[in-house]
Amino acid sequence: MGRTFSRLALLPLAVIGLGTLASCVDETIVFRDRELFEEPLAAANSFLGYTSTDDKLTVCGNCHIGPQGEWEETAHADAWNGLQDSGHAQPFCEGCHTVTELGNTVTEVSGHSATGEERYQDVQCESCHGPGLTHVTNPEDATVPMAAMDVGLDLTQGCAECHQGTHHPFAEEWTESGHGSVIGYPAGRESCEGCHTGEGALEMFGVNTVYIEQETVAQDGEHLAITCAVCHDPHGSDHSGQLRFPIDEPSEELNLCMQCHQKRGTPDPTSFRGPHSPEGPTLLGTAGWWPPGLAQPILSTHGSTDENPRLCAGCHVNSYEIDDQETGEFLFNATGHRFEATPCTDAQGLLVEGPCANDEKTYAACTDCHSEAVALQLVDQAELSIEADIAELADLLDTVETTMPGEFDDSDARYTVAEGSRFNLELAQTPGAVVHNPFLIRALLDASIAEMKEEYNLP
Repeated sequence: MGRTFSRLALLPLAVIGLGTLASCVDETIVFRDRELFEEPLAAANSFLGYTSTDDKLTVCGNCHIGPQGEWEETAHADAWNGLQDSGHAQPFCEGCHTVTELGNTVTEVSGHSATGEERYQDVQCESCHGPGLTHVTNPEDATVPMAAMDVGLDLTQGCAECHQGTHHPFAEEWTESGHGSVIGYPAGRESCEGCHTGEGALEMFGVNTVYIEQETVAQDGEHLAITCAVCHDPHGSDHSGQLRFPIDEPSEELNLCMQCHQKRGTPDPTSFRGPHSPEGPTLLGTAGWWPPGLAQPILSTHGSTDENPRLCAGCHVNSYEIDDQETGEFLFNATGHRFEATPCTDAQGLLVEGPCANDEKTYAACTDCHSEAVALQLVDQAELSIEADIAELADLLDTVETTMPGEFDDSDARYTVAEGSRFNLELAQTPGAVVHNPFLIRALLDASIAEMKEEYNLP
């Protein structure tokens, strides 16, 4: 029962006096629940799909408004139309463009695969979380269908059930990358887990999503690798590729890659340890020990958002097609998810494990700015140009270490010219440092050589 005031209450007082009885009425307010979903067919295996296909409103989205709104802006929300408009739609493609048994823990044919119903078009919430009927009919924490965080290369769950194959081998390339494996020592050290484990990175990013493996990785010795959902937000984000952070920000604090690839880019006077993943500050021209009078930053074209808008990803995450060199037929589509700027290749151009010589690598990632031949020549020139400086600085440091070992005493508070120069030498010898910023590396070496000679009166 409810009481509402009539619009007559807005009329002048004299009019209200004439219509007192009409100015206030009792009205009965009737609440009617609408159906949030249509009961699924038995063959659908408890998948619900859309409440409204036209509005792209998932059944889950009736309650989970935030994720629904974010998801609507993703490519997953347009997966069905994207396939139909591609010009090469085939029935065998539909499983990854609809709600099915792919991407979740279900193994039997379900959803669109079983029914062909329109309500299951697009990659919806249940594609990753699994069937939602139990939770919708009994909405408790215990019934929440949890998604897998692991990539699932056994093809029974996770992103790899769809994001794999010769045309989009994201998962296969990821397994061959540094992100795809867990290194025992840093993963088992609490201070290192934020960058060396998937669960640690999620915690560092402030992500509190519950996932299937959470209890497992909470046990000692069990860790997630840096999986897809560490870098990509499955529900959507404001950044391209559903990334959790932007890739076009020249900032150690904001750039996705630099969340981790910036540790000890500059010296820690309290530690004997040298550079550790210094790629971010090297690219931005701020890495290293800076002798007096050397003005920073020293930027290279690779670190300029004008010349290289995607920064780290501009070289390390690139997609390109590999065709048979004789027939021209398609062989493979590289996705850049090995995260190698210049990966090793075989005679056909297919990616293989390294290490290998520079001329056995592909420089396809460089072709936005250079030809592959020019890129190879520039890399060789950059590395050759600092060889003499590296050798000279190493000789100077050996001389000081032999004659004045106290200059390398890491236990005291004094940070010496020798210790700073040693850091710069180690930075220059870090794989890829010269390519990331040849101008910075050369400047730091030259300044260190000059400072060593003056400080220790060396020829």
